[in-house]
Amino acid sequence: MDLDHLRREYHKDGLPLDKLDEDPFRQFEMWMQDAIGFGLSDPTAMTLATVNSHGQPAQRIVLLKQFSEDGFTFFTNYGSYKAADIENNNRVSLHFPWHEMDRQVHLKGIASKIPKSQSLKYFLSRPFESQLAAWASRQSERINSRQFLLMQYDSMKNKFARGDVPLPDFWGGIRVVPQHFEFWQGSVSRLHDRFKYQLTAEGKWDIARLSP
Repeated sequence: MDLDHLRREYHKDGLPLDKLDEDPFRQFEMWMQDAIGFGLSDPTAMTLATVNSHGQPAQRIVLLKQFSEDGFTFFTNYGSYKAADIENNNRVSLHFPWHEMDRQVHLKGIASKIPKSQSLKYFLSRPFESQLAAWASRQSERINSRQFLLMQYDSMKNKFARGDVPLPDFWGGIRVVPQHFEFWQGSVSRLHDRFKYQLTAEGKWDIARLSP
């Protein structure tokens, strides 16, 4: 399939340096608010990239559920491929593809499990059906059919029909503490604006403009 004829122009005004916040967390928060206000269907969707014990990279979409200067947190089954990769190599990257706004955010950092108490607080805020799904799905394990998955779900529904659903011991949050941010804004003639924030040894953020 020949796709080289598919192209479009970028018409945004660009991103001048004097419009950047010196703190990448505040800059991200402003762009996240813009993405939500723009009406993107999944503004919190991000690509998580990991590397397994054989050096093989893998990517998948996860949802950002919490972020602050402490890091970016998502939730998963600790028996999943992604969790196994992180156990082996905790250096990961995250990417937010806000195409409709001609924006991207890329960050690299260190991933680790959050305390169980924090996972429990989030788990209890989930809808009942989502709590059951966490119990029913042994993420990344091979199954014979979708029917088996539905049977597992029904089994959990019956098991917890008369009480609260407890936090599974194999499920919880993973927080990525960034050491590098990159903000990308599409602009005319493919002369896009790219700015990198790099954490220095002194704990400060160095900002550099990158060629597109």
